[in-house]
Amino acid sequence: MAEPRIVREGRVGQVDATRVPRFAGPATFALLPRIDEVSDVDVAVLGVPFDAGVSYRPGARFGPAHVRESSRLLRPFNPAAGVEPFASQQVADAGDLAVNPFGIEAAIEQVEAGARALLERAARLVTIGGDHTIALPLLRAVAARHGPVAVVHFDAHLDTWDTYFGAAYTHGTPFRRASEEGLIDRSGCLHVGTRGPLYAAQDLVDDRELGFHVVPSVEIDDLGARGVAERIRERVGDRPVYLSVDIDVLDPAFAPGTGTPEAGGMTSRELLAVLRSFSDLNLVGADVVEVSPAYDHAEITGIAAAHVVYEILSALAPRKEP
Repeated sequence: MAEPRIVREGRVGQVDATRVPRFAGPATFALLPRIDEVSDVDVAVLGVPFDAGVSYRPGARFGPAHVRESSRLLRPFNPAAGVEPFASQQVADAGDLAVNPFGIEAAIEQVEAGARALLERAARLVTIGGDHTIALPLLRAVAARHGPVAVVHFDAHLDTWDTYFGAAYTHGTPFRRASEEGLIDRSGCLHVGTRGPLYAAQDLVDDRELGFHVVPSVEIDDLGARGVAERIRERVGDRPVYLSVDIDVLDPAFAPGTGTPEAGGMTSRELLAVLRSFSDLNLVGADVVEVSPAYDHAEITGIAAAHVVYEILSALAPRKEP
C-alpha cells in the first residue's frame, strides 16, 4: 500500500508525518520518495558507502544509512532560508551505489560511472559519503557536464596531499588529483575551516599552487558567518560551484562521529548559516562526507550532517520572484 505523501506544486515530497509517524516511514533521506517513484528529478540524493581511503578511523561506509536515519525529523518548510525545498524542486533518494570495498581505483571508476549515469536523469546530485576519496570521481562527473568548477571545501584538513604510503588515491588527496586533472577552476577554489597541525609549512605553499585560498578556522570568530560567506562569494564569483563538506569541519563537540577529528572547529550553527548563502551562487553539485557512526553517540553527527544536506537542498531550491 502506497504511503501518503505531501504533494505541492506538482512535486512528490515527504511521507505525510501527520498520518505516518516519522520513525515508521521509509528509510530514505527525509522520508522523500525513491527515485523510481517519480518521473522528473531535479536533485538526486545519492549514497556512496565507501571508506577504503581512510587514514585513521574507519566506518564512514555506514555514513549514508546513518545520515538518512538521522534525517527523519526534517520538515517541508525551512524558515531560516524561507523556502520549501521539496515543493519548488523534485528531490528523490537514489539509494546507494554499490562500489568495490577492496579496490580504491575500481571504486573510483564505479562512483564516476554511477554519478555520470545519474546525471543523465537528475540535474544535480547531492552525495552522502563515505570518505572524501569519493569527491574525485564526483568532480570528474560534474566537470564532464559543466567544465572546470570552483570548489568550496569545508574541512578541518586541506586534502591536497600527494600520497599516503605511496597511494595516490585516498581521502587526503582528492583535490590534488582534481587540480592535476584540470577538473577545478584554480582561480576560484577555497577551503573553509581548516585547522590543526600540518606536516610542514610547504603544505600551504603546495595548496596555493593547486588553486586554493584558505579561510582557516582561527579567522572564523572574527569574520563571522556573514564574513565567511562574503569571502566565498568574492572568490567564486559566477563560476559553477561544487560544494564539498567534510563533517569534521565541525568541532568534535558538534560532530564526534568522524574519522579524523580536530579541536577548534566550526559550530553547527555557523556552518548552516554559511551554507544558506549558497543560494546566491551557481551551485551545481555537492557532497557531505566522513560521517562515521561507530563514534557517534546520540546521533549528534548524523543529525548535523542531515541538516547540512537539508541546507544544501534548500540552497538549490529555485527562489520565487517577489
